[in-house]
Amino acid sequence: MVDIDAAIGYVVAHGDPVERARLSFIRARVVPPSQVLERITAEQTPSGGWPASGDGSVPSVDATCFRLAELDDLGGVQGPAVERALAWLAGVQRADGTWQEDDALAAEAPPWAMPGDPEATLYLTSVAGFWITVAELEAHPHHEEPAPYGAVLARAAQWFVGQLRPDGTWPSFLAAGWHAAGLLHEQQFFYESARMQLVLGDRLDGMSPADVASMAAALRRVNLGDDWLLQAARKRLGETQRTDGGWDSDEGPLFDVNITLTAIRACR
Repeated sequence: MVDIDAAIGYVVAHGDPVERARLSFIRARVVPPSQVLERITAEQTPSGGWPASGDGSVPSVDATCFRLAELDDLGGVQGPAVERALAWLAGVQRADGTWQEDDALAAEAPPWAMPGDPEATLYLTSVAGFWITVAELEAHPHHEEPAPYGAVLARAAQWFVGQLRPDGTWPSFLAAGWHAAGLLHEQQFFYESARMQLVLGDRLDGMSPADVASMAAALRRVNLGDDWLLQAARKRLGETQRTDGGWDSDEGPLFDVNITLTAIRACR
């Protein structure tokens, strides 16, 4: 069982002001001070995306989705900065429905965001589609109005379905699975989404704590119906929580607080 109090204590002790503000919103919906949001939005490029590094000028699909996740923990995917980011993501979607990073980022891109790489293209398409989906659901939770980015999401989902193997697996990184499961479910590819969730369930025991936390948080954010996979993920998080209350990040100790916040979001 996850020790939420210990996880909260870890973030309070080790988090920076933005991370502690994220904790306050996740726990009690406390609206963050304006300067906290400004620390994130100040790095947004005029085009609407965020650069891959603090001193960069070329917007990145991966970095923009990471910032949307941060903003979601600070009040939801709404507001002028989010609207600019969504418009930028929609504007850089390729004609076939995919997303790729700008070629100028090749020298610094991690494997999952390498420009032109097929696996990276599938991952970036899933994560961009996921966060646009989350924004649409927050703005129109009951689908009472036509979705502004409906055509964008339809193209992304249709392309992704075409990449799935007969057994429900996908030729890309594991994280593409849970992001795409949300995208496909909301685009009414229910069978394909369910098959992907079964694959994720089969792989759960071999996942890192960071992957489990990220998957569970995504499952919470988009209602996929039966929550068997979410329950199994929470059980796994309870088994991998450290004695200090945190969880190990796949990217080193500097990101342990971020993944601990993700776990709290998944289990709150």
